[in-house]
Amino acid sequence: MRHARVLTDAELKRLLAVAGQGRYGTRNRAALMLSYLAGLRVGEIAALRWGDLLDGEGRVREQLRLSAAITKGGHARVVFMNARLRREIEQFRSSLAEAPRASQPVLITQKRSAFSANVLAQSMKGFYVQAGLDGGSSHSGRRWFITRLAHAGISPKAIMMLAGHRHLSTTQRYIDVNDEMMRAAVEVL
Repeated sequence: MRHARVLTDAELKRLLAVAGQGRYGTRNRAALMLSYLAGLRVGEIAALRWGDLLDGEGRVREQLRLSAAITKGGHARVVFMNARLRREIEQFRSSLAEAPRASQPVLITQKRSAFSANVLAQSMKGFYVQAGLDGGSSHSGRRWFITRLAHAGISPKAIMMLAGHRHLSTTQRYIDVNDEMMRAAVEVL
């Protein structure tokens, strides 16, 4: 089984530039960043409502709660959103013609309906193709998120919890290793 590609910093920058073009650029970037910076699955991203991301005063939350109904394993979890992701969401919200209602889906298609997980996955795949990044998919952001945390020395248990996995062995399968990372690892000796 072939895994989704984990992008380099330069490739991620190119992907975001491509996805960020056009009328729906801020929406597309926000969708990708929810994957890359929060590790969300495509189905979780598609299911988000503005009330999940915004508090009662309209501020972007530092953490959101995913209900068991929208997670893959059927287990609710808390997702932490860093400052970079919160800025991206705020940019997207400020680009909207009118303030979104709490019950409104975060991502709306050009036909004014909510994205399904499949349609969002196909859209994301298209961004990778347009950016010339073979092997990229809607799961690339999630693998990047887990890989980056692992290589930053974050506790495996914390990564497992952030990813919403029940078993550490599942989390370990997401971690990408390349020659540059192995070279840097032996240099610490």
